[in-house]
Amino acid sequence: MNWNDAILQVIDLRTFSNIWYWLAVAVSWSTVSHWIIGVPFDMIFRARRNGGDALSDLETLVAINVRRLMTITALGGMWITGFISFVLTSLAAMGFYYGFELAQGFFCLVFPMSLVGVMTMRITRRYSVQQPAGETLARELLQLRFWIQVIAMISIFFTAMYGMYHNLSVTPGF
Repeated sequence: MNWNDAILQVIDLRTFSNIWYWLAVAVSWSTVSHWIIGVPFDMIFRARRNGGDALSDLETLVAINVRRLMTITALGGMWITGFISFVLTSLAAMGFYYGFELAQGFFCLVFPMSLVGVMTMRITRRYSVQQPAGETLARELLQLRFWIQVIAMISIFFTAMYGMYHNLSVTPGF
């Protein structure tokens, strides 16, 4: 047996029919919807339910993460935006123009994540100016989580539909 054949049997580059791709999609969206502006969901829920010290901790952690993200944006925001645009364009070209299935799969995962990143940065910029506190902060973070989950559901639905279409339209054996 050839080493290349053995490696390609273990690491299958077909995306939409590979269990590892769908596990990566599930873990990625689960992680993104759990950490809202760097704050875990359970902390937001606990702060809203209990108030007091939990709410104070939430406000502190949000303030820390807002300052951290604003610093990152100020130092390298244009470079990060350019790099992400390059990656998305490259994945779209390789995937949909040249037909490389792995790039299609990564594009279907990375593009909606970039939309979540844009939403998060808009909220972060607003929080750096307004600095909401208390119940208002917890409510807005839960609302942001809701919209992230909506994007995740739409993304997973369209990725699954495209994946089924792709798997049904590709002839067996590549």
